[in-house]
Amino acid sequence: MKIGIVCYPTYGGSGVLATELGKGLARKGHKVHFVTYRQPARLASFQENVFYHEVSAADYPLFEFPPYDTALASKLVDVVKYEKLDILHVHYAIPHAAVAYMAKKILISEDKYIPVVTTLHGTDITLVGTNQSFAPVVAFSINKSDGVTAVSQSLKDQTNEYFKIDNEIKVIYNFIDFERFRKSNKDHFKKAIAPNEEKILVHVSNFRKVKRVEDVVQIFKRVQEKIPSKLLLIGDGPERRNMEDLCRKLKLCDEIRFLGKQDAVEELLAVADLFLMPSESESFGLAALEAMACEVPVISSNIGGLPEVNIHGVTGFLSNVGDVEDMANNAIRLLKDKALLTQFRANALKQAERFDIEHILPEYENYYREVIERAKLD
Repeated sequence: MKIGIVCYPTYGGSGVLATELGKGLARKGHKVHFVTYRQPARLASFQENVFYHEVSAADYPLFEFPPYDTALASKLVDVVKYEKLDILHVHYAIPHAAVAYMAKKILISEDKYIPVVTTLHGTDITLVGTNQSFAPVVAFSINKSDGVTAVSQSLKDQTNEYFKIDNEIKVIYNFIDFERFRKSNKDHFKKAIAPNEEKILVHVSNFRKVKRVEDVVQIFKRVQEKIPSKLLLIGDGPERRNMEDLCRKLKLCDEIRFLGKQDAVEELLAVADLFLMPSESESFGLAALEAMACEVPVISSNIGGLPEVNIHGVTGFLSNVGDVEDMANNAIRLLKDKALLTQFRANALKQAERFDIEHILPEYENYYREVIERAKLD
C-alpha cells in the first residue's frame, strides 16, 4: 500500500506512535509518506520506503497567524494525487481530521477518492476536543472519517461519552518496538549516575501541568528520605522552571537531574529501578509501556488507559490522582524488597510483550484494507 501519515512532529505520544508506525509499515514493504511541518523527531535517519513532505505556511502580513490548516490541505491534495496514495492516516483529531476532510472533498471534485483513517490519541479528545471552540469540528471530522481508531478502550469510551459519534471506533493499542526498547547492560552508565548504588527513579514527559511533575518530585522526596535514590527527569516543557525552583526549595538539586529531551530514552530506562507516572490524564501511557519493555516497574495514577497497561500489584502499582503518599509508599515497598522488585521487573516485560509492534502492525494493515474496500463499495 501507499500510505500517507499526518502527525505532529513532536516527542509526545501521538507523534512518536505515528512515526514508529510508519517506520514499521515501511519495513514491511509499504510506501509511507509523512506530511507535516517539520521532520518527526524519530525520523532522523534514512529508511527505505519512507518519504517526507514538509508543509510550509506562507507568512503574509495580512495574516496574524500563518494559515497552516490551508497549507496542509493543499499539500495533502498534492501528495495524494502525485504519489497515488491508497489511504491517509491522520493522527490527532485537531486539526488533522478536519483538514483531511477538506482535502478529501477537493480530491472528490477531481474524481479521486482518498479514504481517511483518524486515530484519536487522548488530549485531542479529553482536553482540546471538549473545548466548546473546537467540539463541533472534532465531532464532525470524526464522523466524516472513513475509519476511526483509539489507542485504548478508555479513550473510546470517553469519546463516545463526550461526543455524538456515529462511526464505530476500533481500539488498536499503542505498541512497543523491542528492537529498540529492551533491557541492556549499562552498568558503567548507572555507576556514573548512582556512584554509591543509589536507586534510580525516572520520569519522562512534556512537562505540562497534566503530567503532574510536581507530584513526581514530591514522591521522590519521600522515597529519598527512606532509601538513597536519584531522580532522572527526561523531557522539557512549561513546568520545567517551576520544578527547578521546587528542587531548590526542597534542597534536592544534588539528587535530581534534569536531562531535557532525549532521543535515546531506552539507554536511560536501562538503568532505572522504577518509573513514575502520576498524570491526571493519560489515554494510554506510552512512556510507561516503554519503561516496562526495559523491565522497569511503574508507579502511576489509575486514570484513563493506564490500568490497561500497568497492572496493579503485578507490573507496578496504581493510585488515585494526587495521592503522593500512596505512590511513595508503593515505591518504597518495591525498592526495599529485592525479590519483589525482581518479580515485578519480569512481570513488566511479560505485559509489555502483549504490545509488541509485530502484533499491532497487522491490525493496522488489516484495518487499512477493510477501510479501502469499504470505500470502494461506497
